[in-house]
Amino acid sequence: MVVHQHRRRRGRAGEAVLALGMAVTVAAMSGCGGTDRADARPPADPAATVRAAADRLAETGSAQARTAMEMATGGTRVTIRGEGGVDFKNRMGQLLVMLPADAAGKDEHRPITELLVPGALYMKNRGAGVPDDKWVRVDTTALADGNLVTGGATDPLAAAELLRGVQEATYVGETEVAGTKVRHYRGTTDIGRAAKSASPAVKGALEAAAKGFSTDIVPFDVYLDEEGRVRKVRHRFRYVNNGVIDVSSTTLLYGFGTPVKVVLPASGDIYAGKIAQ
Repeated sequence: MVVHQHRRRRGRAGEAVLALGMAVTVAAMSGCGGTDRADARPPADPAATVRAAADRLAETGSAQARTAMEMATGGTRVTIRGEGGVDFKNRMGQLLVMLPADAAGKDEHRPITELLVPGALYMKNRGAGVPDDKWVRVDTTALADGNLVTGGATDPLAAAELLRGVQEATYVGETEVAGTKVRHYRGTTDIGRAAKSASPAVKGALEAAAKGFSTDIVPFDVYLDEEGRVRKVRHRFRYVNNGVIDVSSTTLLYGFGTPVKVVLPASGDIYAGKIAQ
């Protein structure tokens, strides 16, 4: 299911992977308990606090991650979940993405391994005519959504960098995520604005998304711990493709400092043939 309002031409691999992403995405993530309490003293500038969250993650180094992406259209919801780790310092990550039983019209699907590196997405067990022992490599700067949706999980690094484009933010209150006290902020971010101040690792992908989405404005909810690090963030994207398609992408971060090792496939292990749609 390709989103036709995107304005950038894509290669065969990009088209096929985008179809996977749009057959995708988040039921609300587990691990967030309690209700927001507005009695905690809010920061003087909520927007500035949220914009700084990506830098706080880079200072931390690495974290474990759980992702979920939900697409809703015409009364139908499809959810894809992922789990893995991300190295915010070296700008790399790895996720194991689990497809729902009916995402491709089959009863069972093997998890897709995704490697996230600057400017590229590698996928194994992609299916659709790709041999089992081969990887698919996609240039994320050539994807009209910059891989915010395509891979079935928003790259946790990109999810954090997207907050650099915050237009306005409101402090909602204090609550807990997975037993950790956090502050909840809600607002909107601008993809184009985020791209201008993003780290080099994701700048190209966000620039592509700024050109490809029908609107740059993305509503968000983010939960920051006492050190200003993202514990949970939910972005809501909207497509127009013969009707409105709502996509909600959630990233949950925990286990900060856990080592994350990403080993890229050899060039001979990358599939160069045609990918079925």
